[in-house]
Amino acid sequence: MSILVYIEQAEGSVKKTSLEAVSFARALSDKTNCGEVVAVALGTVSDAELSNVGTAGASKVFHVADSKLDDGVIQAHAEAVAQAYQKVGAKTLILAKSSLGDAVAARLAIKLDAALVSNVVELPETANGYVVKRSIYTGKAFAQTSVTKENKILAIKKNAVDLKTDGAKASVEKVSLQIADTNFATKITSTDKTTGEILLPEADIVVSGGRGMKGPENWGMIEDLAKELGAATGCSKPVSDIGWRPHHEHVGQTGVKVAPTLYIAVGISGAIQHLAGVNSSKFIVVINKDPEAPFFKAADYGIVGDAFEVLPKLTEAVKAIK
Repeated sequence: MSILVYIEQAEGSVKKTSLEAVSFARALSDKTNCGEVVAVALGTVSDAELSNVGTAGASKVFHVADSKLDDGVIQAHAEAVAQAYQKVGAKTLILAKSSLGDAVAARLAIKLDAALVSNVVELPETANGYVVKRSIYTGKAFAQTSVTKENKILAIKKNAVDLKTDGAKASVEKVSLQIADTNFATKITSTDKTTGEILLPEADIVVSGGRGMKGPENWGMIEDLAKELGAATGCSKPVSDIGWRPHHEHVGQTGVKVAPTLYIAVGISGAIQHLAGVNSSKFIVVINKDPEAPFFKAADYGIVGDAFEVLPKLTEAVKAIK
């Protein structure tokens, strides 16, 4: 019996969230003695990149190098993963919670007659049944979910588990599967991708600005700090609503939900809708000249000060460290 991990990749690079899913699967295998961890990767990606998945805990990677899988058509990915699941004789599928992962997991739950638990934050408790802890209400609470089905799908919340990096290289096996695209309702005819930016959902560090920046002409300070940190830039909803920043940078419950290792909020008061979109961050740093700003209550670290004085000094400090 094996644990199968669905690997997501972007432009030939395996996503960090998928590596976290592999580490979770490795820890689960060690805890329950349920066999080797096998990953399945779809589309165009190099063997060297896939062998590195072993450092996170996989012993083998099945590579379905079918170019029709490059575009992330949900039905095609679900069909490929279902076939791989049957091929390895797995009873558990692990994947990262993401927009693609959510859609694929829902279809696989039907295809495999499996129980699906999303937003998982800890290894299951198996002493008395199979109980999984998951995050609910945008991270404000946790639920203990009892799973009774033999086949199980666990979608792991970003940054919920430690990423293992000391494993051996994985073997990579080319696998051919029968995936007939004529049966899929979705066809992608063209794709426009943002280039030269670190995308918010994938960013490990995010620097966001609010109305405290006073205008779009001052956003260079946000971008300078983000550049030095290798971070994505975000903004509050009012900032995107008034056109200071594009809507794809809006972070919050009604915008992009993020879960970086570090979230830096500059001149953002901390409305509940914004907090709901960032409270899965590992560390939150708030910079605001108002000491009563609600965001400070959610912050791990806070700087009470004028952003126009703090940001240049912070950027210079990062440069000095580098």
